[in-house]
Amino acid sequence: MGTATGASRAKSPSERLKSGTAARSEKAPPSTAASTALLAQALTWLDDAKAENIVSIDLAGKSTIADYMVIVSGRSDRHVGAIGDQLVKKFKESGLSRVRIEGLETCDWVLIDTGDIIVHVFRPEVREFYKLEKMWSGDRPGEDTTH
Repeated sequence: MGTATGASRAKSPSERLKSGTAARSEKAPPSTAASTALLAQALTWLDDAKAENIVSIDLAGKSTIADYMVIVSGRSDRHVGAIGDQLVKKFKESGLSRVRIEGLETCDWVLIDTGDIIVHVFRPEVREFYKLEKMWSGDRPGEDTTH
């Protein structure tokens, strides 16, 4: 799980996409190619906004709510809000018209939903409290059968 500072900053978003949790399995449907390209762009934009501890999670096989989830930290509530504002602006400039954003009132946790990608921007202590990456990064448990 890389940070946006130090040694991992040298990794480009496309390298993180290939080597990290964001890489799709070969069984992914072709319609996710656009989601994967959008994810690579979003990772670049987050890096440009100085987001920290950027983690991308492939939700294929785990949920139908989105293709990817991205979790990042901002240094303060102002930084969290600025990251959220900047990311929404970039998504809209790229042609996405239905981008939803929540949490700008307090900027403890800002959620950006594009439909294919959900981005969570946290203050570090709020991120530590909710531990979303721990919840979503695990494999889906096998289903019990009681036949």
